[in-house]
Amino acid sequence: MKVSFYTLGCKLNYSETSQLQDQFQQKGHEIVRFGERTDIVIVNTCTVTENADTECRKIIRRALKTSPDAFIGITGCYAQLQPEEIASIEGVDAVFGTAEKLKIHSLITDFTKTDTPRIYVDELLEPSFDYAQSADSDNRTRAFLKLQDGCNYSCSFCTIPKARGASRSMPFADILNRIISLEQQGFYEIILSGINLGDYKDTEGKKFKDILTLISSLNIPVRFRIGSIEPNLVDNDILSIIAHSTNIVPHIHIPLQSGSSEILRKMRRRYTPHQYQDLVHSIHSYLPQACIGADVIVGFPGETDAHFEETCTFIQDLPFSYLHVFTYSERELTPAAAYDQKIPMNIRKLRNHRLRNLSSLKRKEFYQSQIGMHKIVIPESYDNSNGMWIGWTENYVRTQFHATPSIVQSPISVRLDSYDDNLEIVHASALHSLIEHPHKQFIPLLIQ
Repeated sequence: MKVSFYTLGCKLNYSETSQLQDQFQQKGHEIVRFGERTDIVIVNTCTVTENADTECRKIIRRALKTSPDAFIGITGCYAQLQPEEIASIEGVDAVFGTAEKLKIHSLITDFTKTDTPRIYVDELLEPSFDYAQSADSDNRTRAFLKLQDGCNYSCSFCTIPKARGASRSMPFADILNRIISLEQQGFYEIILSGINLGDYKDTEGKKFKDILTLISSLNIPVRFRIGSIEPNLVDNDILSIIAHSTNIVPHIHIPLQSGSSEILRKMRRRYTPHQYQDLVHSIHSYLPQACIGADVIVGFPGETDAHFEETCTFIQDLPFSYLHVFTYSERELTPAAAYDQKIPMNIRKLRNHRLRNLSSLKRKEFYQSQIGMHKIVIPESYDNSNGMWIGWTENYVRTQFHATPSIVQSPISVRLDSYDDNLEIVHASALHSLIEHPHKQFIPLLIQ
């Protein structure tokens, strides 16, 4: 049977979807692109924002428009939290919770449409760690390696602990084999992924910094990027390991959420603006060329104009490279949903727009600061119409450069020449390919 997949939400979801694809292929199914006619559609959902829920419904309608007789299975965080609601959506045949996500083929043997949707969702009392890794896209230059899942934090706006369960980690002893497997498959970049990655701790007591130390000792032509890490879990030991590593790239994404101490307290975040500010300065000190990204939520209950201005000033004064801006939406089962002083939606949208503009300015400043430097790019997509490759430098500068298709997406040295304001991209000149015989020799992938 033909099967297609659609993934919403975080990089961890993409890793798990890839694992699902492998399972279906092993059972003899043919994987086709979403939107093509198919027999089975699996949608891996998110529930971080209200839009994620709405998007899930749109995806189901799109799938049925192309394949009206297809079996529709829904999994992911939205499925874990609202299984009955999803089962009531017209066309849905089965709902799978977090613990059941990677067990679909053992739960369902007959993928035919039914009149009554089946629900396979158990409470996450003692969830186990499910292995997952994925390619970023068809070009297979970048892989996501899931090291940790779940979260023990209790941020007042977040449903993830209920959707994903308690924090759990891949056994440290398994990590090296996973990395070597990805390297042998031809990946040049591995993204270290997790719901609360910095909270990694296996049953033997190994922590996230032990993973970084292991990675730094490897002599393989792969660079490693940290997906996202909570600010209270980054210390000088971690920064020192990254600074002295030849294969962990200088790119750190640390959620901020707000620059107001009062709002951070209401959010139940585990740091103050002052502590966050000190961390950003430490990152900049250890890694002067680092790309520093942050998540920000606007329109949280009780966020006055003064609170928002605090956040804007806080961001303006720090060397951020980009922002991921989210408009707050009330999520069922969270304490914040019951808070008073709701912010009108039009105000939330205006604040979102303003911070997105600030993010563009921060990105422009960062990109322009890199002009003239030599960096390493892993080409990811090629445009036949203009002979241009697009890829990312080690410190997350999006670049475009002329090169022949024959470079086959292996690391290449470039000079960053000029910033294109319209495309928000840096034009670069390709200098030379770094790997003549891929995966046969070690090549340092960072130029500090």
